[in-house]
Amino acid sequence: MNGATVVITGATSGIGEVAADHLAQLGARIVFVARDRERGEAMRKHLRAVAGHTDHAVHYADLTRLSEMKRVAHEIAESEPEIDVLVNNAGAMFNSRQVTEDGLEKTFALNHMSYFVLTNILLDRLKSTPGARIVSTASDAHKGNKLNFDDLQSARFYSGFAVYGRSKLMNILFTRELARRLAGTGVTANCLHPGFVATRFGEEAGGIFSFAIKAAKNFALTPEEGAETIIYLASSDEVAGVTGGYFYKSAPATPTKEAQNDADAKRLWDASAKISGVGI
Repeated sequence: MNGATVVITGATSGIGEVAADHLAQLGARIVFVARDRERGEAMRKHLRAVAGHTDHAVHYADLTRLSEMKRVAHEIAESEPEIDVLVNNAGAMFNSRQVTEDGLEKTFALNHMSYFVLTNILLDRLKSTPGARIVSTASDAHKGNKLNFDDLQSARFYSGFAVYGRSKLMNILFTRELARRLAGTGVTANCLHPGFVATRFGEEAGGIFSFAIKAAKNFALTPEEGAETIIYLASSDEVAGVTGGYFYKSAPATPTKEAQNDADAKRLWDASAKISGVGI
């Protein structure tokens, strides 16, 4: 990864933090997006300590807001002429339904639309970089879920875990359609299930959700284990040229039938483009 530029979201904690740390140690320059300035500066200092020869950079944005997604993506595009790897990893689960200033359900906005908007705005930089890769964190939580295109914002019925699972289904469908659209460009797009990992994830969900997640983490993977597949997809020669895949434990895995629905993948893309005004 010497000389490579890696853009990553969700890098100030959990598997994103571990992935950024390891990729920096492999020689990559890390450009990451953070919401909290204190955590962002701490992470930048840490990266410079483990790989002090590289000028790691941090950008600040609230990735639940379309205006912020667009602003930070354009900032990165303007400052980075080439991007070798984009890692979409920011995400959360919310116990109660919340609506953003854009009128979007918050899980949908953060877990899906931030992937969609940042990727589309950074595509020119990725296409100008030989062998560029897009890696998106999905989850086996997609299993048992199906998209309702008449209610993508979960206004009719809201269950935090089900809505989270649908957002992870969206990540896989997004990757599938993205890979199709990138065919012949040299840019690959893959997604992954990191496993159930003991991180800060879910602690702000609220209610019995947070309690249950904290209890379950006694049996979870470590962040180091959860980050392995991100690192693999971002750096390994074994997956150079591989695209449109879903991975678990650094090996190809098979998502559900719903996650392999090309018509739904295209329909989700079109709906996301209409909402955001990018990717059209």
